[in-house]
Amino acid sequence: MSKQSPGDGPALEIDPALWQSFAAAKTDGEYYQAWLRLQSVFIGDVEQSLLVLREGDGSRFVPVAYWPEDAPNIERLSNIIERAIKERCGLVAPHEGLGSSYLVAFPVIVDDRVAAVVAMVLAARSSLELQMSMGRLQWGSGWIELLHQRHGKRDVEAMQHRLAAATELLASVLSEKQSTSAAMKCVTELATLLSCDRVSIGFLHRHYMKVMALSHSAEFGKKMNLIRCIGNAMDEAMDQRHEVVYPVPDYRESLLTRAHETLSRQHGAGNILTIPLYQEGECYAAVTLERPHEMPFSEQEVHYCQSVCSLVGPALEEKRLNDRWLPRKILDSAWQQLARLFGPYYLARKLVLLTIIAIVAFFSLYKGEYHLSSDSVLESYIQRMVTAPSAGYIESAYVRAGDLIEKGELLATLDDKDLRLERMKWLSQRSQLKKQYQEARATRDRAGMNVIRAQIEQADAQINLVEQKLKRSRITAPFSGLVVSGDLSQMLGGAVQQGDMLFELAPLNAYRLIIYVDERRIGDVVENQRGVLVLSSLPNERYPFEVNKITPVSTVRDGGNFFRVEAKLDEISDRLRPGMEGIGKIYIDERLLISIWTRNLVEWWRLTLWEWFS
Repeated sequence: MSKQSPGDGPALEIDPALWQSFAAAKTDGEYYQAWLRLQSVFIGDVEQSLLVLREGDGSRFVPVAYWPEDAPNIERLSNIIERAIKERCGLVAPHEGLGSSYLVAFPVIVDDRVAAVVAMVLAARSSLELQMSMGRLQWGSGWIELLHQRHGKRDVEAMQHRLAAATELLASVLSEKQSTSAAMKCVTELATLLSCDRVSIGFLHRHYMKVMALSHSAEFGKKMNLIRCIGNAMDEAMDQRHEVVYPVPDYRESLLTRAHETLSRQHGAGNILTIPLYQEGECYAAVTLERPHEMPFSEQEVHYCQSVCSLVGPALEEKRLNDRWLPRKILDSAWQQLARLFGPYYLARKLVLLTIIAIVAFFSLYKGEYHLSSDSVLESYIQRMVTAPSAGYIESAYVRAGDLIEKGELLATLDDKDLRLERMKWLSQRSQLKKQYQEARATRDRAGMNVIRAQIEQADAQINLVEQKLKRSRITAPFSGLVVSGDLSQMLGGAVQQGDMLFELAPLNAYRLIIYVDERRIGDVVENQRGVLVLSSLPNERYPFEVNKITPVSTVRDGGNFFRVEAKLDEISDRLRPGMEGIGKIYIDERLLISIWTRNLVEWWRLTLWEWFS
């Protein structure tokens, strides 16, 4: 049998036995060795060849085939292999010391990574012959790439099958309502899926594993010795925080297997695998699988069992926790929180608890000043109304609301033309009466004299009255202060009646503070208590005051009922004005801070309890 190379060189006769051994290879090692032997003969003039393969998913390459098989010296090929791995392309280099020998290497790239490298020492008499050899090497490397692709496809199919089985198992577990039935279904299907004689699952209970379900056995209460041995095996794996395979295979590190050995000897389990399950770093369950002697657990099966158990375990644990009685849940939750508080880890929770304790202790022992804060209004202690002295017309206005005035300052004047005319009328009439009086006196008419004297006195009285009205038509300030209200500048020439209010005046040296105290706090206020006022318009100034009167008058403000409390300021500032508003704080006494801050809540709770139960 012969095969033609892909180059232009002559055909080479190859022993059919090489093709037969290559086709009959059963293992990967036999396949690589037969391929390298066939490739070396196919290229021709090959002194030595070597095939290295990437080990797993790491970066280490290991030799898997030599040719000739009795000459495994690979030192002279190591450098060119390393270069081919790094440069990811075929390389040719002359062999030092031998003029017609060359070192060649070709990497096999699968899924954009170097999966293998084949290197050879061969003789070539010309560059054309060397190129033909490299072409044959490249052509032959496709068999290695094909094998890797088959392995990848097989691994993907196996993974998909395992994922489908694990998903079906999880779905069947989630379909059960009770944790015991879910655990029973889980171990039974695991036993069927992995061809196990017996599968058991246990959950942590008071620092020990308690077996919850046994495959193909709904009631296992009478199998106390078996249950105890399985529980000991689970405890052994949990204590070592590692899965345990018994008997220990060559690919596993040595672990303690005394409990597993006892289980195998007493109950006939040939191969045992125990997998502990963890959640947030804490072991909560374990699964033990038992097989006959002729079916050991492979490394792939161990990893698969770990994946399936890690997927199904949390669902079983959640069902088990939900099936507990409510008092049990409360106790377990309280115990868990205590363990976290007083055990290791959870530093933030401990700091928060210590902070809360410190805050509660501080507020329970430290006393502070209890102040009662309420809305306050500044009012004038005296307010006087300036009214029209008589009916008339506004002639002029000199002030309006907001102006400061001095005592005797002219505020406004009324039109006095009519009054002056009336005064002249009475003066003229008085002169006439005086002449008549002189004539009666000359004639010694006593009766006439008395009548005229009376008329003169009446005229004098009328004159005095008109003069008083003229004087009152000039309206002046009775004291120094502030014009609170009144603006006659828009009423010049307008008529007013006697008694109409023209201005409202307030002095600047007499104020009273009105504090609106909530009816729920009026019981804390008594006379002579001290306090401080802060006005909205003067936030940087403080005005001390003293409570001097608690009135029984209440008003409705902002949906609440408030009582008027009057207070007197210690000092009067020139910057104060009637109507200013602010916040007044009345000092009550010293109390615990916790009682001050929680008083509203405590009083509301007491009132509510009294309303419901009293």
